[in-house]
Amino acid sequence: MVCLGNICRSPLAEGILRQKAAAAGLDWQIDSAGTAGYHVGEQPHKLSQKVALVNGVDISGQRCRQFTADDLLAYDRIFVMDLENLAEVKRIGADNWDEHKVSLVLEPLHPGAGKEVPDPWYGTEKDYHHVWEMLSEACDKIIKEATNR
Repeated sequence: MVCLGNICRSPLAEGILRQKAAAAGLDWQIDSAGTAGYHVGEQPHKLSQKVALVNGVDISGQRCRQFTADDLLAYDRIFVMDLENLAEVKRIGADNWDEHKVSLVLEPLHPGAGKEVPDPWYGTEKDYHHVWEMLSEACDKIIKEATNR
């Protein structure tokens, strides 16, 4: 799961997908990263943590890290939050780029629509709840497609 700073959206997505994969009995390695290194080593944003806890997921143990080209080799799928993240993953990945591995996280819900997850960084708690709902629905679809349920 990749966003800009790995502080708001991608930590939520990591926590949601980790919980849903475990509930489905899937032994997946799930991680998140940011295309920029603004918050490396920090915990997720306080509102991301709060909204996750309200929904039964503790993301306080996560630490922000920057996306690397090696991530394209280490993971089977990479989901990005928006088109800017997609372009940056492609740029950072360079020689490791694989267009079949990388997609917008909302693509399974809205094929071909280019629908993005908005960055709640400057928003209110309500915006974080909205992002949670979008990501939860997307993660449900990711699990469903992986398990053909």
